[in-house]
Amino acid sequence: MGSEQRYLSPQELSQYLGIATQTIYEWTSQKKIPFIKLGRLVKFDVAEIDAWMKTQRVEPYNN
Repeated sequence: MGSEQRYLSPQELSQYLGIATQTIYEWTSQKKIPFIKLGRLVKFDVAEIDAWMKTQRVEPYNN
């Protein structure tokens, strides 16, 4: 695994994606984003997030 971090906290994920931490919490509560729950702790697998991001892609509309 090297020096790469595999699991991110909500704060780290918000920095990774460049979005607000509140958005991460909202997506988690709505189950819109893949996450791991360990008791009260929420973590995000970087590989799962990257795969999820690819499924969110919107293709441009060409006339």
